[in-house]
Amino acid sequence: MNGLMQSIWGLLTTSGVLPNALVRGVADALDADASRTEPAAADGEDIRQTRQGDSDAYRRLIERHQAHVAKILWRFSRDRAIHEELVQDVFVEAYLSLNSFRGNAPFSHWLARIATRVGYRCWKEKARQKDAEPFSLAEWDQIADEKEAIERIDADQAAGLLHGLLEKLPPRDRLVLMLRYIEGCDVAETARRTGWTRTMVKVQSLRARDKLKKLVERSGMELI
Repeated sequence: MNGLMQSIWGLLTTSGVLPNALVRGVADALDADASRTEPAAADGEDIRQTRQGDSDAYRRLIERHQAHVAKILWRFSRDRAIHEELVQDVFVEAYLSLNSFRGNAPFSHWLARIATRVGYRCWKEKARQKDAEPFSLAEWDQIADEKEAIERIDADQAAGLLHGLLEKLPPRDRLVLMLRYIEGCDVAETARRTGWTRTMVKVQSLRARDKLKKLVERSGMELI
């Protein structure tokens, strides 16, 4: 395992964070097309009107929360066309299940859970459609061989490298690592977003980290 990957793996298994420069790059790339938005007080009224058949009310909900949803889905696909389709799927699913929203938590939290489910479903479908591919650390090695390259890595390259690495893992492992170590969700938030129990989140996190370690150590071999 080269120095860069040793650094990443060590931080994953000990402090639970990635190298600062890489994290900054990933965050910049993820935020490039989606600004943070706070839940609006008008959500409740627009939800009520949407349930009564007011299409304009739901349009306002979409406009208010589409940046938040788009940011979440960018973690699941960096293909622009697929990303746009996933965002649309979230709002269609949200509309069809709006009567199940009880208002016990902000509407944005409810949308985040739907977005996580839609993105995870996309990963599982993609995994079913393709065979296991050999994993190479060539890109990581190239960066590691350049002096101070990790500090100079740009946002898109950083995000692309991490996305490519995690893509070699099964969807369930990839999901828990993304939520816990890239998005920074705690166990409770990860459980809420996935619908798993907290115990399952902890167990799955341990298993996923172990698979990531083995993947790196067995670079060049197929991931089973």
